[in-house]
Amino acid sequence: MELTTEQRDLRDAVRGLLARHRGPCPAGPGPAGDPGAGDEHGYDLPLWQRLCAEIGVAGLAIPERYGGAGAGPVETCLVMEELGRGLVPSPMLGSAVLAGQALLASGDDEACRRLLPGIASGATVAALAWAPRDGHWDPAGPAFAARPGGPNAWALTGEAHHVLDGDTAGVLLAAALAPDGSALFEVDPGQDTVTRHAVTAMDTTRRLAVIGLDKVPGRRLAPGPGAEALAQARDLACIALSAEQAGAAQRALELTVAYTKVRVQFGRAIGGFQTLQHRMADLHVLVESARSLCYAAAFAAADVAGETVDPAGDPVRISLLAAAAKAHCSHALTRAAAEMIQMHGAIGITWEHDAHRYFKRAHGAAQLFGRPDEHIARVAAALIDG
Repeated sequence: MELTTEQRDLRDAVRGLLARHRGPCPAGPGPAGDPGAGDEHGYDLPLWQRLCAEIGVAGLAIPERYGGAGAGPVETCLVMEELGRGLVPSPMLGSAVLAGQALLASGDDEACRRLLPGIASGATVAALAWAPRDGHWDPAGPAFAARPGGPNAWALTGEAHHVLDGDTAGVLLAAALAPDGSALFEVDPGQDTVTRHAVTAMDTTRRLAVIGLDKVPGRRLAPGPGAEALAQARDLACIALSAEQAGAAQRALELTVAYTKVRVQFGRAIGGFQTLQHRMADLHVLVESARSLCYAAAFAAADVAGETVDPAGDPVRISLLAAAAKAHCSHALTRAAAEMIQMHGAIGITWEHDAHRYFKRAHGAAQLFGRPDEHIARVAAALIDG
C-alpha cells in the first residue's frame, strides 16, 4: 500500500493550505479558539472554498463526467486524515462523501449530472437524511416512510437524526422505506413541510441536524436496489471517517509526546519515565495499525471502483474491511484522546487546551455511521457464516 507521488503531493498540499489558512495555536496546528463557533454554516466557509478551488477536495471521488477529478477512496482518505489531524470542521464527510457516493450508487444518471457538479466544486452542500433517533444506519431501516403520491411522485414522512450539515444543505437526499424496499429520494429542502434544525452535539466541530418530513413530495432516484446503494455509501463513508479518526489519533499522540518532553516532574521530563514510554509505545502501535487498516480498506475499495479483476476486490470484502476499520479506528482515537488528557494532567481538562476537543471528537465519531460494536457484530457474523 505505497502512496504514489501524486498522492503524497495531495497530502502535503492539504496540510500546507490548512497551516497557512488557520495558523498555529498553542497546542500546534489545529483548532484555534472554539472551532464550533464559526459562521452560520458551522464551518470556516473561506477555508472550505479554498480547499475546493485550489485543491479540489470535494470532487476527488466524483467521476470526471460529473465534474469531479475521477480519483477515488485513497485520495479522499488522504484529505480526511489531514482534516482529522486539525479537527477541521467542513462538509467534506457529509456532502462530498456520504451524499455524493449515495448519488453515484443510485445509478440515476440524470440526478448525478444535475447535482454532482455543484457538490464536486464545493458550491453546493448536500445532506443525506437516513438514521432514525436510535442512530442505527441500517440500509433496510431508514428513518422515513414513502408512499406513492401520484405518477412518479412520492410522499415522505418521518424524522431523521444525526444528519451531517442537514440544516444548511442546499441539496437534500432522504432514505425512505417504500413498499418495495429501501430507496433514495431527492427532496426540496425549501418546502414548508420540511423542518430542519441544528442540534447541540458533544463535538462542536461536527454539524448535526434533525430533519422532519410531513408528507413531503419527493422524487425517487432511479428505482432499483436502494438498500445496496445505501450500504455502499455507508461503507465508503466509514472508510473516510476512519481516516479522519486515524489522523486525529496521530495528532493527539504527537502533541502528547511533545508535551512529555517539556513537562518536568520530580526534576526530570516525564517522557523519561519508563512507564509513560511504554504507554506511548503501545499507543503508537495502536495508531499505526488503525491507519494501516483504514488504508487497506481504501485501497481495496479503489480496486472495486477501478473495476480491476483482482479477486480480493469483492464488495463483501470491502464492506467487512470498512466495518473493521471503523471499529478499530474508533478505538484508537478514543484511546489516544484519553491518554492525551491523562498525560497532560490538569491542563488537559481545561477549555483552553485542545485535548478535550480530541476527546469529544473521539466519542462523537465513534457513534457516527454505526457504533463500533455494531460493526464488530457485522464482521463476526460474516466470519461465522463464512
